[in-house]
Amino acid sequence: MKRLLTLLAVFLLVAGCANIPLESQPVVVSGDKPAQAPVDVPEPAAGIDSLTVTRQFIRNSATPGTANADARVYLDDEARRTWKPSPGLTIIDDTFGTVYDTSSPQENPDEQLVNVRGFKLGTLSPDNAFIPQKAEYSQQFKLRKQANGQWRIVDPPQDLAITDEDFSVNYFRVPIRFYSPDSGTFVPDLRYVAAKPQSGLPGRVMDLVLQGPSEGLKGAVKDLLADQVTTDTNVRSTDDGTLDVALTGIGGASLADRTLIAAQIVLSLQTVTLSRIRLLADGTALVPDHEYWRSSDLPAYNTEIEPNLELKGLMTVNGRVRSLGDGAPVGGPAGNGGYKVVSAAQSVDGKRLAVVEERDGRQWLRVGDLGHDLGSVELFGGSLSRPTWRPVPRGSGGVSGEVWTVVDHNTVARVTLAADGRWVKAGVDATMLTGLGQITELRLSRDGSRLAAVVNGQLVIASIVRTADSVALRSPRSLQERQLKDVVDVDWATQDHLIVATSSSTLPVVKVPLDGQRMDAFNSSNLTPPVHGVTAAPNRQNLVADAGGLWVASELGEVWRPQAHTVTEADPFYPG
Repeated sequence: MKRLLTLLAVFLLVAGCANIPLESQPVVVSGDKPAQAPVDVPEPAAGIDSLTVTRQFIRNSATPGTANADARVYLDDEARRTWKPSPGLTIIDDTFGTVYDTSSPQENPDEQLVNVRGFKLGTLSPDNAFIPQKAEYSQQFKLRKQANGQWRIVDPPQDLAITDEDFSVNYFRVPIRFYSPDSGTFVPDLRYVAAKPQSGLPGRVMDLVLQGPSEGLKGAVKDLLADQVTTDTNVRSTDDGTLDVALTGIGGASLADRTLIAAQIVLSLQTVTLSRIRLLADGTALVPDHEYWRSSDLPAYNTEIEPNLELKGLMTVNGRVRSLGDGAPVGGPAGNGGYKVVSAAQSVDGKRLAVVEERDGRQWLRVGDLGHDLGSVELFGGSLSRPTWRPVPRGSGGVSGEVWTVVDHNTVARVTLAADGRWVKAGVDATMLTGLGQITELRLSRDGSRLAAVVNGQLVIASIVRTADSVALRSPRSLQERQLKDVVDVDWATQDHLIVATSSSTLPVVKVPLDGQRMDAFNSSNLTPPVHGVTAAPNRQNLVADAGGLWVASELGEVWRPQAHTVTEADPFYPG
């Protein structure tokens, strides 16, 4: 009987251990006993003043996944027990002030009010996406001297604030991938996960995949995983170095959908693991006869949205369209002077050209095959922004058939190719974007899910939501409002990064991720501000235009070099 009981106890212990997660997080304990910080989080140094306590509370609020244990030690016993901060974070500038509140006298010498003042850069939303915001940050803290003589916060805020530097150290940016049926590619959705422990990164990324697209991308992409899909066990590494991802709830998904789900998971995890990935669904291979995956096993989903390297790009010079490859004019009226070209855009596939033509005191749109006569579209105004092409839709036969422009800085318009070969106007619900101000530039992303625009000299992005009978712009957001001003042009360097030109002499060209969480300046050597144009594309040199001509550079720190066929007054553009 003793042996039987011993074996039973061991069995129960092992069974219990099977459900213990690979990572645990401290939780706030309810009840009368004050919650204490974990033993490995020391109490603050003795004797620090209330201003220092407040500053250190903010600096220690950045550590995720610990029930805010590092910040909780700056609270009094009651606050430690009851404090439940809201999900999400406010990110403030690294330089912030803490001052005593002198607006009203404090009757109790053992209590003090401390005001925190700073600049708000953005928030980390509950879905782990960064949302840029430009605002002043202000928060008041009440502190009380404890029986041991130490100052502690008694009313911590529900909304956590951390500095930009601490956010960068403690959070890791990951592009979670979601499928776009429109372009047949995967679209990055920039999200942020706790950087430590590093071993748990794949699990945290997989959680975001299962949550679906962030609020700013919903509707622009397809969520391949239904609400009932979850992981059957923790995402974990096995002894042979394989990363196991076991799903449940896939049900009767087709082979095509299962293959896309596999691609979504592998593409999302590739930034946090080099291991091969074992994908299971309800105990068997997610994709029959394909249990183990690496990113090299996936097809090239971006082939249709990235311009062929043989397409060298074009430029408009003195009313004509010329090649960036050899400087020669393109065929047809667009190159020989038959049209007075103001601006132009080449389709991603390289086969078509859209130009804005000056005619009869107005600007008109023309669209057609490159090297031939371009049909005039019934779309005109006092000004039209440089055209931009929608990517080749999946299943369309490989030919671009939609162009966008902005009429008179306030009307977003698009034209589509009808069955009879005519280019006709189609509607766009752009109210959310046009409500922000005057639009001078517009660029569709080459995956078709977003657009970038210059609005009142600011950089703005928005998502493009398509249904069977409508197209709408949603979730417009201004990026780097505080530092990035006087924007004159923008282009998509990759799916998740933009190259921006400004008229500023101090920041003529910068690189910005699509969420605007940071900004990196290019070397300004050899440029003659103001820069008036920029173009970029995957696997291409960045190309800018200034008063002296055209200049190329591949990296941020690289000195700009003259483009091989540089001319003054040129506006360059890669396909897209």
